[in-house]
Amino acid sequence: MKTPPLNRAKLKMAGLGIYFRPRDLEPLAVSFQDLQRLVAAGKVDKVGRGLYRLAATQADELETIAMVASAVPGGIICLLSALRIHGIGTQAPHEVWIALARKARKPARPVTRLRVVRFSGAMLTYGIQTHPVLGVPVRVTSLARTVVDCFRYRNKLGLDVALEALREVVRSRATTIDEIVRAAEVCRARTVMRTYLEALGQ
Repeated sequence: MKTPPLNRAKLKMAGLGIYFRPRDLEPLAVSFQDLQRLVAAGKVDKVGRGLYRLAATQADELETIAMVASAVPGGIICLLSALRIHGIGTQAPHEVWIALARKARKPARPVTRLRVVRFSGAMLTYGIQTHPVLGVPVRVTSLARTVVDCFRYRNKLGLDVALEALREVVRSRATTIDEIVRAAEVCRARTVMRTYLEALGQ
């Protein structure tokens, strides 16, 4: 039996990136048996449990984030990776930043490089949105929450990154000062951000 072809253009027409699950291929009339033949032929790589990608294809950043969200559904995309989803800042992280609950197990065999931070209490629920990325529902911190988190984790990211994000969102009006202040209060970062918010007239 001839195996249906699978390439980047065909995946894109189906709203998929280079990463996919077997059920994602059903609209393309590619069965699980077809998928296994593509793996055997070296045209598709299995990169994780139930997760595949086209062989010898370089993923872009959003595709990698979508892959992580598929592989770690309980995670929250945050910090530098969240800024990329929101289109803010100039940082291009070499790993995906993801938050997990304090007691959640870190992925033993991550499908790409991860930077894991831990959230607890209100931080696990406040300002968490779901964005579709290449057909994958991705849990991500809101823009206001992301800016606040950049200040909370300024020792990991650098204060310049946090200031750049704050200035850009204020200048572009992508979110409001009130939303940032509220997020800072909930996340107990108002004291940390006071000087910078006062400089903005808040």
